[in-house]
Amino acid sequence: MRLVIRFFLFLCLPVMLTGCDKQSDAGEQDYVDPVGGEVIEGKEGLVGHLYIGKRGEPMVDTPFKDPDGNMVRLSDFIGKPVLVNIWATWCAPCVVEMPMLDKLAAREKNRLKVLVVSQDIQGAEKVEPFFAKADFNELEAYTDQENGLSFGFGSGLMPTTVLYDAEGKEVWRVIGAMDWDGARAAALMEETLAGS
Repeated sequence: MRLVIRFFLFLCLPVMLTGCDKQSDAGEQDYVDPVGGEVIEGKEGLVGHLYIGKRGEPMVDTPFKDPDGNMVRLSDFIGKPVLVNIWATWCAPCVVEMPMLDKLAAREKNRLKVLVVSQDIQGAEKVEPFFAKADFNELEAYTDQENGLSFGFGSGLMPTTVLYDAEGKEVWRVIGAMDWDGARAAALMEETLAGS
């Protein structure tokens, strides 16, 4: 039995160590490269990896809740490019990204829908107070208590952000945190939004 437990820990420990750490600040977390891709470093110690290996794949089709508690799917947003960010209130880099994503949503609201979908298992009970305190202008409190999007994206890390084009096909994803106010983010977004 001990051998089985040790084998399990040997296999799972690297995965557990790469996830978002509740106790660390954004700048304190070590980033482990889960997939390769371009390293993107930004302000406040944010580091993520740009990954295009799933370009052209359709949207993840798992249901999650809108701010009113109704079940929705990513396919409900086809028609305009959609930037989907999975996050949690306990994830320090996720929380750092949120005001930047709110500004991005405000700047690009005519060309882009920004969805931030909490993976907190407490759902609205945890997310609504966070949103009330943050007082975002554009972001809305979507929740995914079952973590369906997290499993569907398959990155194993938060935050993970995926850009879909207007037809619902993946363009790229950033695994880890991103400086959404930075020049690299603007250039990546413009490649897709220019045609919108």
